[in-house]
Amino acid sequence: MNILQATQAYERWSARQVPLMQADLRLKHAVMTQSAFSFLRATCYRWMQVWPDVCADLATAPALRAVADLHVENFGTWRDSEGRLIWGINDFDEACVLPYASDLVRLVVSAKLAGRAEHVAVKLDEASDAVLTGYLEGVRAGGRPFVLSEQHTWLREIATNSLRDPVKFWKKMAALPMVQGTVSGEVTDALEQVMPEAGLSYSLRRRVSGLGSLGRPRFVALAEWRGGKVAREAKRLIASSALWARGQKGSGALLYQVMLERSVRCRDPFVCMEGPWLLRRLSPYCSRIELTALPKKRDEGKLLYAMGWETANVHLGDRQQIKAVPRDLAARTSTWLRKAAKAMTTRTLTDWKEWTVYHAG
Repeated sequence: MNILQATQAYERWSARQVPLMQADLRLKHAVMTQSAFSFLRATCYRWMQVWPDVCADLATAPALRAVADLHVENFGTWRDSEGRLIWGINDFDEACVLPYASDLVRLVVSAKLAGRAEHVAVKLDEASDAVLTGYLEGVRAGGRPFVLSEQHTWLREIATNSLRDPVKFWKKMAALPMVQGTVSGEVTDALEQVMPEAGLSYSLRRRVSGLGSLGRPRFVALAEWRGGKVAREAKRLIASSALWARGQKGSGALLYQVMLERSVRCRDPFVCMEGPWLLRRLSPYCSRIELTALPKKRDEGKLLYAMGWETANVHLGDRQQIKAVPRDLAARTSTWLRKAAKAMTTRTLTDWKEWTVYHAG
């Protein structure tokens, strides 16, 4: 099955779970041609399908609750219940049980492909070493969240540099198109439950964002509250694409809430699941960090080390399964991650080129 056939099959599988927005899918397909990094972000389903064959020696590594769709732009900031600024992985849409190594390989491949797009200036070998060192040390230490209020000065500077201008942020929210037609009570009831005040009047907007989830329903409730604007988002999740790759039906349990609750992290109190809907507060201070927004002067190796450590924070949430990981790592050569990342980079580029050639015709 080539990338074109895989995409069609996956979208049919997805549509059996939720009606897809065809205009958003067309946008997604177009963005996938722009860079190999964008292609990687949009095609977790393809990764799940091919990586067990490309990295056959890793397919039998210890399995645990993993991010699955991990990449260098799957990190961001939020405020915890104490109001502290936290940095870490902020998207568990595709979370599933799979070999721990997949997350590490995908993270390194994303760094390499982001480098091709001139977002990250780091070689694959350097990225592999930084990610693996951070992961190993994080696992051995039992993890520790990245609280930016007092420590991690360098990371705080990176994070605060990318924080959005509040004026521009709220203008962008206000510019979102109003929802046309009716929306199910399931959505409005869920959004109303997480608004700051019962009975608050709000406008319902449609939001187009992300890449992997592009095509699925996404709504924003925008309101005025006590002197300023507030926003809550409802994003429709579906079963992890790993289930599709395994030939399973899309009826598997969503792991998003479990990942939030069990990972070593300081949670965002405004993020939760309500049925198949992910609910969260939208704010200029709680957002994904885009690589293009980072300061030009930064230490990529240090950043990737932190990403490796944060991956350990998430994997440590599976307390029983993580116990087998140090033993597995000790039995592998020092170059296993480099080799796997190179192989998956080659495979991803092959798929991307086939995709772009088809869509250029």
